[in-house]
Amino acid sequence: MNKTGIVIILLCFLAAIAAVLWERRKTRKTMEEIERMLDAAMTGSFSETNFDESRLSALETKFAHYLSAAEASSRNVAQEKDKIKTLIADISHQTKTPIANLLLYSELLKEETLPASAKANVEALYKQSEKLRFLIDSLVKLSRLENGIISLTPQQAALQPLLESVVEQYAAKASEKGLSLRLQDTDAFAVFDFKWTAEALANIVDNAIKYTEHGTIRISAVSYEMFARIDISDTGSGIPETEQAKIFARFYRSKAVQEQEGVGIGLYLARQIISGEGGYIKIASVPGKGSTFSIFLPK
Repeated sequence: MNKTGIVIILLCFLAAIAAVLWERRKTRKTMEEIERMLDAAMTGSFSETNFDESRLSALETKFAHYLSAAEASSRNVAQEKDKIKTLIADISHQTKTPIANLLLYSELLKEETLPASAKANVEALYKQSEKLRFLIDSLVKLSRLENGIISLTPQQAALQPLLESVVEQYAAKASEKGLSLRLQDTDAFAVFDFKWTAEALANIVDNAIKYTEHGTIRISAVSYEMFARIDISDTGSGIPETEQAKIFARFYRSKAVQEQEGVGIGLYLARQIISGEGGYIKIASVPGKGSTFSIFLPK
């Protein structure tokens, strides 16, 4: 092969290398532009106001359009959340005073000298007003949690003060029903939001008192390497295995307990709270012997 042929081959080889390098440079430039777009989208500052389509590849163009749509969707979600927040606040504000008045007037009537039939009606009115207050409060809490209006702030802390606060809250109610509410001391720690975890545990303890006719309700906690477990055990009527997967559904109430007070929100709310903290709830129950709710919280 003569020198001219060798030079031509070398030139072709160099041209091929240059083409590859050029494509790599274009690809790198495209990837850098996409990375810039993602960074802007993550901080909520993405905009197409400086969009130069001649400078971008077809992939960048489509990606830019997608991010613009996502940004608009995010703004719409934020606006809807603000509307829901306002609606919930209005419902809470507008119902609080009428329900408080119903309870107040019912209590005043209970102190009056009334015929037996009238006393029964006043007592029923008071109980239904209490039930309405509980329902509205639960729905407001649930809506705030589901829509992210209330954010959980889990922190590592000892479980003993949390469990003591729940026992103190329900000791009188258990005693009135002739039940023993016992707490086993613990040195376990976990990561949880004190206020909302107390709300979740209170709902479970309230159910245990409600559906236990005699015996003891025990609360204990044990620590493991990755999590802590809180057990709330009762000697109540128990829950059939066929219903154990349903009891955490919103508004679900077993036919066997429908004559009892309740609206079927407590356990659903408890699960929402515990799940929001990175934990979960399990149940073990034997009909006629009682139930144990186990709450697992991360450490």
